[in-house]
Amino acid sequence: MLDPVPAARPATGLAVRCTRALLSPWSRFSLLVAVLLGAAATMLLLEPQRLLAGGWPARLSGGAVAVLLFGVAYGVCTVAFVPRPLLNLAAGALFGTQAGLAAALAGTVLGAGISFGLGRVLGQDALRTLLRGRWLKAADGQLSRHGFRSMLALRLFPGVPFAAANYCAAVSRMGYPPFLVATGLGSIPNTAAYVVAGSEATSPTSPAFLAAMGFIVLTGIGAAVVAWRKRHRLAAE
Repeated sequence: MLDPVPAARPATGLAVRCTRALLSPWSRFSLLVAVLLGAAATMLLLEPQRLLAGGWPARLSGGAVAVLLFGVAYGVCTVAFVPRPLLNLAAGALFGTQAGLAAALAGTVLGAGISFGLGRVLGQDALRTLLRGRWLKAADGQLSRHGFRSMLALRLFPGVPFAAANYCAAVSRMGYPPFLVATGLGSIPNTAAYVVAGSEATSPTSPAFLAAMGFIVLTGIGAAVVAWRKRHRLAAE
């Protein structure tokens, strides 16, 4: 009588384990960190903000195609941590107030959307396990339950870093559409001020330039005062 042939072990066992390891939350988070570090290093080495501010091709200094290309470049640069105020000033200097504002806002929403997507896909599962502190849980609950109005307030408040707001929203359970709409609406005032300042930079005594700079200074002072009060309140508690 023939002995039964033992069942062969699945050949895919090692491949399955490797795939699970590569797709694990912390592996994806490591990939996110690598992508962001690479983007930051590229920004430091290539200095794309200099290209946008002073080296924009002359043949692309006007027209809808130029505005579109600038908006795409703006969005990519914000993911690489290029300061948005500099990009906003460049948008106004290159395209004027109306077209510059359109390009800057489109780039803002695009960059925020890319960052949100990266954070949601690569970082959410890992980072949510770290939400143990009282203030972290409160921030997560606020963004998860009242995402639109919370993000709108963060965008209107110039003291909150752009990238930090993007990734905090990505780690929360906030939806994609409310995040993008709140980003677009909330970014209008501060973005418009910088774009107007850039478009009127050649006339520093003009009412438009003075009004834009006054708005920037006042909102900056207000952000500093609010941050100082919050810091002392947290220290007292």
